[in-house]
Amino acid sequence: MERVLKDDAVEEKGERARMASFVGAMAIADLVKTTLGPKGMDKILQSTGRGRSVTVTNDGATILKSLHIDNPAAKVLVDISKVQDDEVGDGTTSVVVLAGELLREAEKLVNMKIHPMTIIAGFRMAAECARNALLQRTMDNKENTDKFRADLMNIAMTTLSSKILSQDKEYFAELAVDAVLRLKGSTNLEAIQILKKPGGSLKDSFLDEGFILDKKIGIGQPKRIENAKILVANTAMDTDKVKIYGARVRVDSMSKVADIEAAEKQKMREKVQKIIAHGINCFVNRQLIYNFPEELFADAGILAIEHADFEGIERLALVTGGEIASTFDNPESVKLGHCKLIEEIMIGEDRLIHFSGVEMGQACTIVLRGASEHVLDEAERSLHDALCVLSQTVNDTRVLFGGGWPEMVMAKEVDELARKTPGKKSHAIDAFSRALQAIPTTIADNAGLDSAELISQLRAEHHKENCTAGIDVITGTVGDMQKLGIQESFKVKQAILLSATEAAEMILRVDEIITCAPRRREDRM
Repeated sequence: MERVLKDDAVEEKGERARMASFVGAMAIADLVKTTLGPKGMDKILQSTGRGRSVTVTNDGATILKSLHIDNPAAKVLVDISKVQDDEVGDGTTSVVVLAGELLREAEKLVNMKIHPMTIIAGFRMAAECARNALLQRTMDNKENTDKFRADLMNIAMTTLSSKILSQDKEYFAELAVDAVLRLKGSTNLEAIQILKKPGGSLKDSFLDEGFILDKKIGIGQPKRIENAKILVANTAMDTDKVKIYGARVRVDSMSKVADIEAAEKQKMREKVQKIIAHGINCFVNRQLIYNFPEELFADAGILAIEHADFEGIERLALVTGGEIASTFDNPESVKLGHCKLIEEIMIGEDRLIHFSGVEMGQACTIVLRGASEHVLDEAERSLHDALCVLSQTVNDTRVLFGGGWPEMVMAKEVDELARKTPGKKSHAIDAFSRALQAIPTTIADNAGLDSAELISQLRAEHHKENCTAGIDVITGTVGDMQKLGIQESFKVKQAILLSATEAAEMILRVDEIITCAPRRREDRM
């Protein structure tokens, strides 16, 4: 038979292809499994590139993003954790663990000679049933402000309890809830700036209204400006363009050189006068402002800030309500930013510029302090997760209990559905229920508890009406989630359930893996 594919291409069909997908996906799930739950462990990721940078993290999406993976099925799981991170911010580990467990169960069913399409049909019914079970049990306190704030605090503490900030979780939950409530229902986290400053302990972190720019105020410039009118710009302020581009000018006397320099200075002076004509008292530029323009600004009593970092300047424009300008010929079309006060503050050893009373009232800055860069990076990731979840919860105010409670509720309903369903599908539905119980099992295993004993106790508890039992990792028993205040956002749980099911479905459908050889250079001729 003629070969259709080129010599270097590899084909795997049927059973072998399916096995390769299952093994890859389960390996990825097992990798992040140990980071799940309040007692989950961290991973150190070391890059092989220059500088061998080290990341210490237990954020599922961060771990998976950093891996170089060859297995196609494993890449699907990496993708769902990325999407989970972008969409709702938390549950990145849970979604991978659940998808891995679904595939582990599916593999057993495939070995029992049940067709993958039958399994998928069963999984779909089970996922729908599980989602309805959650929908019936959600709580919604959006009418009562105090209760809703308590819900948000609980959700933030639950999210942070599996992270590096778990020691001071009440403190950071307060910070996160205050920051998110300032947004007044918007999910745009741009307005919340997180500034990392090594030194001090995590407890020294604080929330500051307004905006902090990581820059010093130049020499001989006003250190404090009230009712600031800010022009945010991205423009080159260097005069010696001629020298830079390497133009060669022949002159017959030194006075001509002086004339050229004077002409350049005059050009620059005109540009600065155009900028001053906007009636501003603060000029922030993304590029450098050299000595001469800086002198001119200082003489005019304008605070000039140079080389503001890119994100900083975009955010500053957003927060002060201005726009970034690059030409200054018609001042009437440029939108200036406003704020009540600009002053210099000290954080640790560093001087920074603080903009308070900004146009966009919801803007604020969280300043993180910590022992080292690695601690700060991880603290930022943890806080980002909490902020994402909270901002989503402010929009969709439904909450659930945590600690393995939602999985047990779903498993119980799915079990009942399996008993009612005739045919081979019931095996798949049953398998789905077992996979759901893997999340509380993993939480218990990671805390070094006897998971089999705890899960069977939980199962018995959940057969009672209106049960709120979940795993209390701290005491190592079955605890009441309502008293412990362990709550999670409904939106996160729903996203985990649906993404994991879809990913498992996608990998199950595979019956052939074709690895093509890369095109050789000479083929292009």
